[in-house]
Amino acid sequence: MLRLDKRAVLDALRERVERDLTALTSSQEAMQEGATHEEARPESDKDTRATEASYLARGLAKRVTELQKAGSLLANLALQRFGAGDPAALSALVTTCDEDDKTQRYFLAPAGGGMRLVVRGVAVGIVTPDAPLGDALLGKRAGDDVELETPQGLRVLSIVSVE
Repeated sequence: MLRLDKRAVLDALRERVERDLTALTSSQEAMQEGATHEEARPESDKDTRATEASYLARGLAKRVTELQKAGSLLANLALQRFGAGDPAALSALVTTCDEDDKTQRYFLAPAGGGMRLVVRGVAVGIVTPDAPLGDALLGKRAGDDVELETPQGLRVLSIVSVE
């Protein structure tokens, strides 16, 4: 199995969060401007365009704040070295194998959960301790199995490595 550099994974994650933040900030500013523009004033009591635009602008502002926090958490994440037998913790790159012998790589991070990255040709899922999978992986070692309840039923993953 191809060895993957965790620094490259963390750099790709930071870059993705920064790129998403830049795009969402622009969208949020444009939406805010549109919601408060004088042409957005209601033409009748049934016209809700300005209200809807302000709700969307507020939602985008919340997401911008979340991405700013994620960027800060990732900027301060120190990469740990994991030796044979060490339990998974933040900054671990965990390789799992399921019942169908399908391997997956996961990077345990404080933010960015749910993102999928391709780093040097290798797919990596980002999981946080708040997610059921991230919680299940924390503290596990190579050779351990984790059981995860999913909408499709019980899923068993074997931990192949913790790097």
